[in-house]
Amino acid sequence: MSRNNQTQIIQHIVLLGFQIPQSFKIPFFLLLFILYSVALSSNITILILVSSSPSLHHPMFFFLSHLSLSDIILTTSIVPTMLHGILRGQLSIPIPACITQLQFLGIALTSECLILAMMSYDRYLAICYPFHYLSVMNSKLQIWLAICCWVLSFTISFLTVIFVSKLEFCGSNFISHFFCDFAPLLQLSCTDTSAVELENLVVAVPTTLLPVLFITATYICIFITILRIPSIKGRQKAFSTCSSHLSVVAIYFGTLVALYVAPSSDHSLNANKVLSLLYAVVTPLFNPMIYCLRNKEIKTALKKFLQFIFKTRGVSSCKINTMGIVAFK
Repeated sequence: MSRNNQTQIIQHIVLLGFQIPQSFKIPFFLLLFILYSVALSSNITILILVSSSPSLHHPMFFFLSHLSLSDIILTTSIVPTMLHGILRGQLSIPIPACITQLQFLGIALTSECLILAMMSYDRYLAICYPFHYLSVMNSKLQIWLAICCWVLSFTISFLTVIFVSKLEFCGSNFISHFFCDFAPLLQLSCTDTSAVELENLVVAVPTTLLPVLFITATYICIFITILRIPSIKGRQKAFSTCSSHLSVVAIYFGTLVALYVAPSSDHSLNANKVLSLLYAVVTPLFNPMIYCLRNKEIKTALKKFLQFIFKTRGVSSCKINTMGIVAFK
């Protein structure tokens, strides 16, 4: 029921973004633009490499390509709006555009949780059941898992958007954030939001919690198997195959827990923005860096790809060092 029948229904939402001094706007914009460009190009490169390099037609890289696709959706649904808001100081967007942004954000966050869980299952099979790995994790299962991930992500996000789109928004139309997040959007509603909050609790929370529990269970089994390997070299090699994934899991879920699970009174609005910036820009940048810098197959495929690109430009060879820097000759 409406709080006040005389209150005007708002049609636009104003995102206040980052309240920073005028002299810092351009440097801050350039920094985020560079990070966004590198993150976007890195994830697109992984998609190209996995799809075009036969040496990367492997279950682990198949799921990595879907993780990169999820990162692309995540960062492109937030960062362009944020960059526009930094230059203007604040940004006014229509309610439908705000809800659309919430839709893509939900798809990206949910799919990343599920894809990380699939990747942990892949590492579990590879380490705990190496002789049956390729027969179990065949191309049919890979495609089926990926389809389930994206369909479930879209369904969960679309269900939330349906509930949110039925709300009426009135009164103040200002959100102290740089994108249309779920909680700030509900605070602008004139109507009862209990149904939306209940739906989010029943659907979204298990979508995050169950992958965390699944990843934890698989890694307990992985660590037990690794500890049973007699040689130190064998244990190190087995652990190196899952260390990259474990690093990404720790960064991603650590940020989500700090932002959405920890009580909001424990950190200020500025801290919320910093954490949101972390998973919107930094995490999509770290994911390809972590995998590319620690994986010889990707380095080799990247080298061949760059040699092919620059072959017609008189570059005879290129070398990728341990820091991921490409040197041309």
